[in-house]
Amino acid sequence: MADFRYVVADVFTDKPLEGNQVAVFTDAREIPEELLQPLAREINYSETVFVLPKEGDGHARIRIFTPTIEIPFAGHPTLGTAFVLAAPLQLDEIRLETGAGLVPVKLERDGSRIAFGRMEQPVPTFEPYHDEAALLEGVGVERSELPVEVYDNGLRHVYVALSSEEAVAALRPNFGALADLPAVLGINCFAGSGSRWKTRMFAPGNGVPEDPATGSAAGPLAVHLVRHGCIEFGDEIEISQGAEIGRPSTLFARVEGSSEQVEKVEVGGSAVIVARGEFRLPV
Repeated sequence: MADFRYVVADVFTDKPLEGNQVAVFTDAREIPEELLQPLAREINYSETVFVLPKEGDGHARIRIFTPTIEIPFAGHPTLGTAFVLAAPLQLDEIRLETGAGLVPVKLERDGSRIAFGRMEQPVPTFEPYHDEAALLEGVGVERSELPVEVYDNGLRHVYVALSSEEAVAALRPNFGALADLPAVLGINCFAGSGSRWKTRMFAPGNGVPEDPATGSAAGPLAVHLVRHGCIEFGDEIEISQGAEIGRPSTLFARVEGSSEQVEKVEVGGSAVIVARGEFRLPV
């Protein structure tokens, strides 16, 4: 029998039992490859992280799994892992190697406690989404207030702008239809103005019907808003998510650059460690 220890953090919240859960296996060196996906499926959070020794300029390398697939990058697992690993190491910045490249996370402390983290995400590419009619039908809306575009920062997210936050809250999507959409991981429906925005993210095709807090989608959302004149470069937005599934979350995002080039995408939030455990399995 072997013991595989993990830590559970609630991310994009400062309140336990809210935000988005992530399980972090802090030393995955001895976990057999064939157990990684079954362990993520057993835990059944939107993502589970396995920490491995660094291969490049990072402090550690991480592999991220949903209940059904391995993915190169995700926001709340990266931020949650930063909180878990940086606390005992007393770091003000931790660099995590992901499948989408090196992600530095700057950490702010309240005394000895890490209170906030801000990650520099991969700058996304973007293009029009070509299955707009099927997407809108699956979401259950007639139109988007902004162009429907898909962004890729290691994950592919598509964005649908609605007329009000109430319209976002009232959505009742057809998960079966959304699961059949090709070439996209997350369907993001949002509304708001100025510095405050509300979003919901659906990914039924990858085992996550609705996500409480999607850090990988927050950065591209800010890019989308900048590109279409809803906010300015350098403006920080506050994004609320997860209330409809009982996991209220708060994310912050900011884009630096100009209309010619996006230079930096940052996403921040809080996290709290809520549990520790272990699997005892035959190997």
